[in-house]
Amino acid sequence: MKYKLFIAGLIFTMIWACSRVPITKRNQTHLIPESQVISMSLTEYRNFLEKHPPVTSGSDEQMVKRVGSKIQAAVIQYMTQNGYKDRIDGYKWEFNLVNSKEVNAWCMPGGKVVIYSGILPFTQTETGLAIVMGHEIGHAVAQHGNERMSQQLIAQGVGLGLDVYLSSKPAETHNLFMQAYGIGAEVGVLLPFSRLQESEADKLGLVFSALAGYDPREAIPFWQRMSKQGGNKPPEFLSTHPSDDTRIKDLQKYMPQALKHYTGGK
Repeated sequence: MKYKLFIAGLIFTMIWACSRVPITKRNQTHLIPESQVISMSLTEYRNFLEKHPPVTSGSDEQMVKRVGSKIQAAVIQYMTQNGYKDRIDGYKWEFNLVNSKEVNAWCMPGGKVVIYSGILPFTQTETGLAIVMGHEIGHAVAQHGNERMSQQLIAQGVGLGLDVYLSSKPAETHNLFMQAYGIGAEVGVLLPFSRLQESEADKLGLVFSALAGYDPREAIPFWQRMSKQGGNKPPEFLSTHPSDDTRIKDLQKYMPQALKHYTGGK
């Protein structure tokens, strides 16, 4: 009887927490309030910056801030005009460059973006940087991390007691968060983005980049450059962002839609 009640409660929770991803319209389940995820991300973000002070001057730092400002405006514009403004409620955008040889970049829930200097030789241009930033912000706006955490909670049988679990098991909740988002090289094994989530982030990123005035077609040569990297130990960016022929073909297939948002520069 208890098992049946648990399953019924879990199904109810999943239905209640169901939402749609922008652009793809895919249904997804979130068991954790996004405001709580943003709060957790802010703590880890601050801890990261204490260990990795951001660059505060120079042309690269200025480029990161400039691209970030344009992408931010594009995201707000798209989300507001298409009925998704609630997804970016509580966002307090920040864009930082950190000195690191890692080929990496990420955006935390709440709009906290970090670009590692090691990825700049691969982005090569401001437009290339916009492609990366749009992709990472796409993951955050699509709330993929929350979705991954929710999937793990479901796998662990957490449903009716979600609030109790989150409040009574802070260490387990923290570990779950770090597995889903994993800021920095010192973090353990990350939960990989699914192929579907990667495709969604690509599509959102192309649209955001285009709306910001950056040519989305730059995504093709960027991912081609990234696909040639790796060897025995691929860069962290590639370990969670698979780059292959399928991805590039998918980008080419979606490009006509993305180009509808591109005006040739602003």
